Amino acid sequence: IDSICQAHGLTVGKFMSPCILDVHDQIQINGIPINEQELDFIFELFARSGLSGMLTDFELLTCAAFKHFERNNVDIALIETGMGGLYDSTNVVTPIVSIITSIALEHTNFLGDTIPQIASHKAGIIKKGCPVLFGGNSKEALEVISEKANSKIFTVDYSNLSNISCTLSGSTFNFGEQNFSLSMLGIYQPYNAAIAISAVEILRKNGLDISDKAVYEGLKSTRLNGRFELIKENPIVIFDGSHNPHGVNAAIESIKNYFDGKVVLLMGVMADKEYPEMVKTLSEVAAKAFTVKPKNPRALDSMLLADEFIRNGVDAEFSTELSAGVEKALTYAEKHQLPLIALGSLYMYSEFMNFI
Repeated sequence: IDSICQAHGLTVGKFMSPCILDVHDQIQINGIPINEQELDFIFELFARSGLSGMLTDFELLTCAAFKHFERNNVDIALIETGMGGLYDSTNVVTPIVSIITSIALEHTNFLGDTIPQIASHKAGIIKKGCPVLFGGNSKEALEVISEKANSKIFTVDYSNLSNISCTLSGSTFNFGEQNFSLSMLGIYQPYNAAIAISAVEILRKNGLDISDKAVYEGLKSTRLNGRFELIKENPIVIFDGSHNPHGVNAAIESIKNYFDGKVVLLMGVMADKEYPEMVKTLSEVAAKAFTVKPKNPRALDSMLLADEFIRNGVDAEFSTELSAGVEKALTYAEKHQLPLIALGSLYMYSEFMNFI
């Protein structure tokens, strides 16, 4: 949606999490992260205005994003919730459209351990009279969203999605009568694009006359670091930010689409994720696993992660330093002429890219 709106000539604010390279890229205008001077100015403004120090990092960044967008008079702001929605700090806006992409089991210690419970949290972003777009396929989730909604609900008609072709050069697909291209990899991206196109249709009904040309060019030029991103070609190195069972399943389907046979895995995860389930499914495509501990206080010890792979019948080595793990995994991939897939957490993207 960001890329499409930019292609139409709009000034677009975007707030998302987690950060990819550093905290500044969570707050962007037309794809350009907020700079250090602007963020310093905004935090100084907060201090002078007596803003409480009892806020979380994410709450502070939410305030900073809103202030940055106001100061730069953006035409449209795209606000991603941090977790859930109902009690999220972003949930103070009255949006043009609320988009709930899909519902999967994640953050279960906060949001509940069933699809209806999680859907109830995510439905908390719905505002009276504001249209809702649901991009998931869970009937349970849609029932909850319908109960919570006091506004019009739209769903994505995936039967309109056809002729999907995904190669390492990108994807092509039809949605309705039109043909589209994507440069991003990941066999799930045409489905994400279908949600974006459907959202744009709702924006059009609310007075944003976005052209068909902008939709086509915006989708083709969309880039997103860390989502089945091709980093290197010899050997093939891909970084994918999948960090829960739902995301890992999507990564596995993409691996099967792009590659014959098994791949080398480099993996680091947060300890509060459902990593045993993730490892169990990844074992299906793993020739060998190299485990690391991302630089984050929530990160799981790499030895425990390696043990989980071994329990699932996969040869695994652990490293205490990410750089050492990357080096060993690259060497193994080169020697055996196998693709290397790094995944498990976006928190290791920056360090991984610095080493590569």
